[in-house]
Amino acid sequence: MIADVKNQASSGAKPAAPDQSVWDKVESMPEFRQLLSQKAKFVIPMTIFFVVYYFILPVSVGYFPAFMDQKVLGPVNLAYLFALSQFFVAWAIAWAYVRAARGFDETANRIVEKLGSGEKTK
Repeated sequence: MIADVKNQASSGAKPAAPDQSVWDKVESMPEFRQLLSQKAKFVIPMTIFFVVYYFILPVSVGYFPAFMDQKVLGPVNLAYLFALSQFFVAWAIAWAYVRAARGFDETANRIVEKLGSGEKTK
């Protein structure tokens, strides 16, 4: 069945949805649970970090305006630099996710291969 889905996907045809038993098999696989755990260990801390980092700017400007208004280079102050840094932080997180996703993809491919070969899932 997995081979059928792969063949349909490579031919451009819309793949048929696997039946519920396939999803139940995948869900019961230790590799799948490990994949979900790995993703959560990356996504949750990075999301929390970014949200905190994002809200530091408005909080700092609101509570510490004199500090954030300190000039760094000509008319550029700390608030502008911090706002600009958010772009770089977002790009760094995206880069880190791309690197981590390679591992997620390898695990997902092993799961698909295991399903396609008919190996026992437990």
